[in-house]
Amino acid sequence: MNELTIVIPVYNEAGNITTAINRIEAEVTVPHEVFIVYDMDEDTTVPVVRKIAGNYKNSISLVKNKYGRGVLNAIKTGLEAAKTEFVIVTMADLSDPPEVMNAMLRQAQTEKSDLVCGSRYMKGGKQIGGPFLKGLFSRVAGVSLHWLTRIPTHDISNSFKMYRKAMLDTIAIESKGGFEIGMEITVKAYLAGYKITEVPTTWRDRTDGESNFKLWAWLPNYLHWYWLCVKSKKHKKIKMTCSKKVH
Repeated sequence: MNELTIVIPVYNEAGNITTAINRIEAEVTVPHEVFIVYDMDEDTTVPVVRKIAGNYKNSISLVKNKYGRGVLNAIKTGLEAAKTEFVIVTMADLSDPPEVMNAMLRQAQTEKSDLVCGSRYMKGGKQIGGPFLKGLFSRVAGVSLHWLTRIPTHDISNSFKMYRKAMLDTIAIESKGGFEIGMEITVKAYLAGYKITEVPTTWRDRTDGESNFKLWAWLPNYLHWYWLCVKSKKHKKIKMTCSKKVH
């Protein structure tokens, strides 16, 4: 019985998808299924997946984005479609190492975690390549939010996260931009009291195709969830202090 659904949002990833699936099937040892979430029938990824899907023992399925084009809607579609106990988001460019998924699932099971973050900025994690400003903003945001609010991850902005499906079903998604959906879910899970843990991972910049990450367009959305977490934790501390004074 499958324990994990691996969600891969794609946009014209014909050059990457076969290698990505081969790596996942070779390195992810737990029973799983893979959802390839695409926007349109003309996507170059679709015919490649249809051709190779039957070559693997685990299920490889095409899932059409039901909310409209864009990575945010693709991720939402995949997360909602998953029926397994755990679901993870990863990219077709293999920027996230598939073997780390095994450690993430073990962590979720042994620590009873509701959310496991792949972390580039904790001990043992690293980032290789990528635009300088994107990496700088990501590191500063992750490390500073950890110290300011004690949220138990050093890498709030990384999309490489494993979610307990039961937790996901309690969270209403408000994001309108793109990859900040992972940050939104993590902040809301933390403020709701769900258990969050992290494991080290290494992120590598893609070598084929073009990135769909839009730093300047999405930055305000990341900042929204950053400040919401800071303000909510500050407000909670003030309420707790006032409560103690009353007693």
